[in-house]
Order: sequence, then C-alpha cells, then structure tokens
Amino acid sequence: MPEGDTVWRTAQRLHQVFAGQPLTRSDLRWDQLATLDFTGDTTTEVVSRGKHLLHRLDSGWTIHSHLRMDGQWRIEDATAARPNPNTRAWLSTVRWAALGQRLGMLDVVRTGDEAELVGHLGPDLLGPGWDPALAATNLARGDTIGAALLDQSNLAGVGTLYASETLFLEHVNPWLLPGELPADVLGSIVDRAHRLLDHNRQYPVQSTTGSRRRGETAWVHGRSGLPCRRCGGLVRVAMIGPPLRQRTMFYCPGCQGGLAPGDDGRRQRRLGAGRG
Repeated sequence: MPEGDTVWRTAQRLHQVFAGQPLTRSDLRWDQLATLDFTGDTTTEVVSRGKHLLHRLDSGWTIHSHLRMDGQWRIEDATAARPNPNTRAWLSTVRWAALGQRLGMLDVVRTGDEAELVGHLGPDLLGPGWDPALAATNLARGDTIGAALLDQSNLAGVGTLYASETLFLEHVNPWLLPGELPADVLGSIVDRAHRLLDHNRQYPVQSTTGSRRRGETAWVHGRSGLPCRRCGGLVRVAMIGPPLRQRTMFYCPGCQGGLAPGDDGRRQRRLGAGRG
C-alpha cells in the first residue's frame, strides 16, 4: 500500500497539472458516481490527507480517492490517454489527463463535507497542521505500538514500510504495549516517523538507510530471512494488529528485544523481495 509520502507526491503532481484549469473530461467509472459529470468545472487544488487524495473543484465538490494496495493516478498527454479495464476515473484538461487505475476508493462529496471521509484521521505527518504531541498521545491508546503506528486514526500517513523501519531505528519491539512506553520514547517514535516521511516525499525511491541503490534502501522491511544490517541476526516478519486488520511487520529480534508473540523462530523465506 502506498505510504503517505507517495500519496503526497501524487497530490503535488495532480495539483501541478490541474490547478486553475477547467476539466474537459470527467468520467467516473464507479457505481453510483458514473452519472456525475464535472466537465467545465475548474480545479482549485489537489491535496493529500494522510493516504487520501482530495481533488477540489470550484463548483464546491471534492473528488476523493484512496489508492489502497495497488492504486495509482497515471498522468498522460490528454491526446494520447487511453483507458483500460483497470481505469476507475478519467479526468482531463486540454493538455493533461489523469487516469485513476485500480483505485481502492472513489467518492464525491461537497468540499465542506470532506470530514465525512477524512475526519476520523489523526494528525497528518505531512500536513500543515501536523501535531506531534497529539500524535504521541494517540499512540498511547493502542494495543501494540506497531498496530498503533499503522492506525490512521492515531496519525495519518504511516504504512508497513515506515512502521517497521521507525521501530527498528528506535530499537522498539513492535509488540510492546504503547501505554507502558515512556512519553519520551513515544515522542521519539513520532519524530522518527515524521522525519522519514518528510525526507522521502522529495524522492521517487524511498530509503530509510540513506542509500537509494537497489537492495540497500531498507533496514528490515522486505528483508525477512536476511541478515540484519546492524547486528547480523536474521530479520523476521510476523502479523500485527487486530483480526481482519492484520498487517505485516518486519523486525530484528536481536535489535528489538526478542521474537513476536507466536513466532516460533523457524527459518523464514524472504517476503517482499522487491525491497532493499
């Protein structure tokens, strides 16, 4: 699933090509939205809110999308753009087209009612109203610190990559109870996550190690079964979070205080081998 920095870059690119321009095509290929037509409306701005995208129009409407696991907005020359079976939205100006591919969510609401869709989110790590103190307070109410980091109602924008990498860099076991962690540790976790996303939003290739070479971009994420870059022990992966909302968490038992609950320590193959 794209992380908050990827969604932020998507919003920036969409804003760059659409802001101030009237729509020459509005084709929302999504159930009850299919009859809506915003052709002629002008884009006022496109912004991100955590992992959500808000495309605001001067008519007072907002087109909301969420990429979920595999979604993307593909920007092409308007004269050459061609939809395919994965296209869920097609917006164009005279010059540019944006094809929403494999979108996980697509909604239309009045701009003044956006809170119906994103009001549940915690402080946005890359938003103008970023509030680290509130984010740290929110984290303390989670069942495990790893699941709390992934809960968008605590802070918005962290996915499995930055959750795993943040906790590794902070030497924190993902399965610890956040309420038992000192306030300064929670603050450091929030600060680390913010710094990682804030730095990486400027780059198409995410890196937490300082290297953007293939195979060198992450400390633990996607590296189960491989040696830890810090201690040499084997990196492991386990599921974390409540039933039906479990996510993968990569970690190093040697650097982060032991095995996950239910992890029997058996040899693991590499999961997510596309990452460094």
